[in-house]
Amino acid sequence: MCILSIEASLVYKIKNATMASPEAVGAPPEVSAGIDQKKPSKQQIDPYNVAGEIDDSGNTKAIDYDRLIEEFGTQPLTEHHLRRFEEVTGKPAFRLMRRKLFFSHRDFDKILDAYEKYGSFMLYTGRGPSSGSMHLGHCIPFLFTKELQELFDVPLVIMMTDDEKYLYTRNKNDGVQKKGNAAEDFLEYAHENIKDIIALGFDAKKTFIYTDYEYLGGHFYRNTSEFESLVTFNQASGAFGFNASTSIGFAAYMAKQCAAAFPSSYPELFGYPDYRPPEYNPSAQRRHKALASIPTLIPCAIDQEPYFRILRDRCERMTDPHPKTCLILSKFLTALQGPGGKMSASDPNSAIFMSDTPAQIKNKINKHAFSGGRETAEDHKKYGGNPDVDVAYTYLSYFLEDDAELEDLAQKYRSGEMMTGEMKARCITELQKFVGEFQERRKEVTHEVMRSYTTPRKMEYGGNPRVKASPEEANGSLTETPAAAPAGKDGRGTKGERKAAKLAAKKEGKLPVRQKDQDGGGGDATAS
Repeated sequence: MCILSIEASLVYKIKNATMASPEAVGAPPEVSAGIDQKKPSKQQIDPYNVAGEIDDSGNTKAIDYDRLIEEFGTQPLTEHHLRRFEEVTGKPAFRLMRRKLFFSHRDFDKILDAYEKYGSFMLYTGRGPSSGSMHLGHCIPFLFTKELQELFDVPLVIMMTDDEKYLYTRNKNDGVQKKGNAAEDFLEYAHENIKDIIALGFDAKKTFIYTDYEYLGGHFYRNTSEFESLVTFNQASGAFGFNASTSIGFAAYMAKQCAAAFPSSYPELFGYPDYRPPEYNPSAQRRHKALASIPTLIPCAIDQEPYFRILRDRCERMTDPHPKTCLILSKFLTALQGPGGKMSASDPNSAIFMSDTPAQIKNKINKHAFSGGRETAEDHKKYGGNPDVDVAYTYLSYFLEDDAELEDLAQKYRSGEMMTGEMKARCITELQKFVGEFQERRKEVTHEVMRSYTTPRKMEYGGNPRVKASPEEANGSLTETPAAAPAGKDGRGTKGERKAAKLAAKKEGKLPVRQKDQDGGGGDATAS
């Protein structure tokens, strides 16, 4: 799965600048090759492309997240949700939530209700391995997921989509397999990335990590096969841009990423037998209906939302209906070159990698990090800078825990009291500390340690200590008839959700209902 890791197709080749001109504050520097080579275009955000809008002057604009909320039909994460989170957990909201870096959701309030009432749920996220080392942007969803797992004490599944990265790369290369892009290469990347993920501190007792090439089969494959039967090629093409030249493997892949969100795909994690060789346990010949009752929360970046829009429209059409998966969605960690893109493993100067040395981190921030400052020191002291577009400050907003210090840095920068070099120095110190501590833990992750996480076994987790309930009881919280989808900026819901709401309204009013609707025709996942 490429939860935050499908690389942006637009690679920024931007000339280095320590200070931006007054006119350039809020936009990246000009492209070295010439501004007229960047034609105007709308922002493009999907699982395979992340690029901000290019205006008539050739400037790449920051990603418009409010527009994404409206286009995707998600809901904004509000202060109400933060208060509800604190009420249910008894703990302060995480910094990535309170700073609205995780900014949007689908039914996050319902997963909180389910946890409060029934005691547990499953976390699911993942990574599309495309390089031997993860970068800071890849780490963000995992850091947030780790905090969720620790606080809620629930099981976590992490999917490594080595197969998808192979299919995507070969499809991108018009069917040609280039050197270093064989299936075995992506499996090797997956193993290295798993070690990186483990080094972030996940609890082995309640964390299962797998690669698709090594794990798929059993009940997982049955869910995948059934889910494939629920999605037409037109629907998949509309959501992901597939065409007649897309390989059949790449077009079919999305069903795996969707079926991976079902707890019933992992019976062994919950103490149920699977139906795999050599045992072929007869008691597991059919999928375990009880596991279909467990709700799932997916922390991921907003570009992955189209997968789960398709998933949510079909959860309740499975043989064993599943509650609609819940999402909490993040922004992208800005590329070093500034607004309009995210860190990319294919461009080493766009990202801070978890394998970078302290000297490399210092050099990248000083040389490549886009500045929100003024062209001259005199102008900066007089007019101040813009921390909202300053990359060093942006990175601090992700990794600096102290809210008061973060606000103080912003105020001093806006007033001109703090210079660009000082902001970069503070960022360098924080990132060197984070990456250095990670690298010390990473040294301890051996092959044997990795295999302890990738071995299917029953998870050990406690859930809500104030509640004890069975998975069957938890089902009711997330499978009730959906209310009418909200309109406007708060999100319209998917076409399938709007259709379900309309059907519910017809039933409530005892109006005649067409047989097609009763049969569960499903929504077109391409609608926003």
